[in-house]
Amino acid sequence: MNAPWKSGNGNGREQFAVYMCDDASLDVLRPIVMEMGWAPEKCYKGGLRNAIQSLSITASPNILMVDLSESGDPLSDINALAEVCEPGTVVIAVGQVNDVRLYRDLIASGIHDYLLKPLTPAQVRDAMSQAQAVFSAPRASEGGSSKQHVSTAVIGTRGGVGASTIATSLAWMFSADNKLPTALLDLDIHFGTGALCLDLEPGRGLTDAIENPSRIDGLFIERAMIRANDNLAILSAEAPISTPLMTDGAAFMQLEEEFREAFETTVIDMPRSMLINFPQLVTDVNVVVVVAELTLASARDTIRVLSWLRANAPHSRVIVVANKVQTGVGEISKADFEASIETKVELTIPFDPKAAALAAKLGQTFIDANRSTRAASVMRDLGKTILNTIDEDDGEAGARKGGSLLDKLDLKSLMSGLGNKKSEAAAS
Repeated sequence: MNAPWKSGNGNGREQFAVYMCDDASLDVLRPIVMEMGWAPEKCYKGGLRNAIQSLSITASPNILMVDLSESGDPLSDINALAEVCEPGTVVIAVGQVNDVRLYRDLIASGIHDYLLKPLTPAQVRDAMSQAQAVFSAPRASEGGSSKQHVSTAVIGTRGGVGASTIATSLAWMFSADNKLPTALLDLDIHFGTGALCLDLEPGRGLTDAIENPSRIDGLFIERAMIRANDNLAILSAEAPISTPLMTDGAAFMQLEEEFREAFETTVIDMPRSMLINFPQLVTDVNVVVVVAELTLASARDTIRVLSWLRANAPHSRVIVVANKVQTGVGEISKADFEASIETKVELTIPFDPKAAALAAKLGQTFIDANRSTRAASVMRDLGKTILNTIDEDDGEAGARKGGSLLDKLDLKSLMSGLGNKKSEAAAS
């Protein structure tokens, strides 16, 4: 409902509305609403269900406060509310249940804040001021940028090579250092660690998308994704291991499409099994980062993955990265590894277990927790390479599009013709 990468449009919409179940809460709210310069007539009697009924036939306000006290299933009702709210609506929930888990689930679903009854004037005033600031703040997507969307898939050739560490670090770098609105999609549905690396609860967004692909749209993206910072949102899952993955991949394709509309960059942590089951996932990926280790098994699987990419994603720039490299300790040397895969290893990330342990303890991405290490420096170089690849592609496309007439001629034929004319002139 409220998200920093979507711009809310207040034209033709009410600034504020309240739906409360009890008179005592309304008595606290009305004076503060008047202080804020809003109409006290917009404070209605009735809770969340009444709000859903009303907003199903009218435009939702910019800021909405709803009472969950009479709701038997708050999360389901909030999902129903999300379906009738306009994109960008900032929602404040009020309830009587003091439960940290409920609070986290509500925040994860897109709620801006959750207030406990009985309400106090100071509590309400602070919540409303913050909601107004969130709605009025300039969104990251505002600014008229027409840059090409950058989609990067990170694929590990073996389990444990560090693909998830690199994927989360890239997403964090794009969002925090480059200030690009970024989506991180963790496609390891059962054992993904994307949210864990960021010290976040994964929520049910991705599993909901798989179960109901038809519901995926801009509003769903705002509600389902978990915000890691002002420019980074993550979609992941921890599905029960007793539940098999039952999908034809349509949900993943729809998610990628929505990400291209809502974000400037997408990082996909893609298990190699996904390539087998859903080859269409790399159709619109700009860059594929293949993460390997200097072992015989990884060399074998790197060869297979690169061969698959050449056949199924010839349009993608492929970058091979050797991770967790220890000097003089690997099974095979870098030169022998490159010779076996017949491709250059563009970047080598040194093994740094202390840095990895520190990131895990802090609940931060590797690159955020270890900015001064050599490994983090190489990861930043990888991020720059990815962004520069897109800029180079744009430059080449521009040159092809705006080239002169001579660019369209066969230079060898032209020079041959000129040589023949000179010979004829000399002979005469």
